[in-house]
Amino acid sequence: MVETVARLRPDLLELAAVVVGEDPFARVGEGTRFDQPAIYCAALAGLERAGSPKADLYAGHSMGEITALAAAGALSEEDGLRLVAERGRLMETTAARTGGAMLAIRAGREKADPIADRHGLAVANDNSPDQVVLSGPLPGIEAAEAEADEEGIRAKRLPITGAFHSPLMADAVEPFLSFLQDVELRAPRAPVFSCVTAAPFDDVRKRLSEALVEPVRWVEVLHALYAAGGRRFEETGPGKALAGLVRRTLEGVEMVAADPAGATGG
Repeated sequence: MVETVARLRPDLLELAAVVVGEDPFARVGEGTRFDQPAIYCAALAGLERAGSPKADLYAGHSMGEITALAAAGALSEEDGLRLVAERGRLMETTAARTGGAMLAIRAGREKADPIADRHGLAVANDNSPDQVVLSGPLPGIEAAEAEADEEGIRAKRLPITGAFHSPLMADAVEPFLSFLQDVELRAPRAPVFSCVTAAPFDDVRKRLSEALVEPVRWVEVLHALYAAGGRRFEETGPGKALAGLVRRTLEGVEMVAADPAGATGG
């Protein structure tokens, strides 16, 4: 990521170090307070690499909502960086107090929901018709993992220390909402879809703060984008994870994802 940002958006590289207090790229993988600013910068660099297209519709997965709002002109790129840095910091400090973990299950909601209910977990991400991420206290995650194994369902613990998008993140909501009050918001140039409502943002501050404890309704977001006319999807962030989720969720659409080297693939 760092090479792409340094080449295409060196201004963001410098600003990220100031906002975070040190170079987040040097500590990617050590915690979400470093990961989120780094991914945000890489996604905006990817947008630059793609020629800064003006889309008809915007959406972002989890933290990517802030990137989408910045890309659509609803907030400045600088404020977006400040937001993701504070979001990552609050989530990391809250997770350190509350613990918890996350588990990806290779199954749809019809199988994942009962497992979550039985073990006191939340559905954190409804990523695709065949992938759901559960979040909550570690004992519940361990029990859900064991049940999935018994049922022959693929399950993988995420390399994350914390139960994101679950009630265990509740302590971060009010501080983040307070931080959002100082951010200037503008009307976006095109609709930006919220993962909380699976509809265009109404109250940006409220929805972004709610998103810390609410599930990422990605399947519903994708269907809402399709219903609104979306047929060509372009992923600007690092990697091609969202491209895969789009392909597994929607039919008859074109998907373009820019890889870290700058090539594109359908």
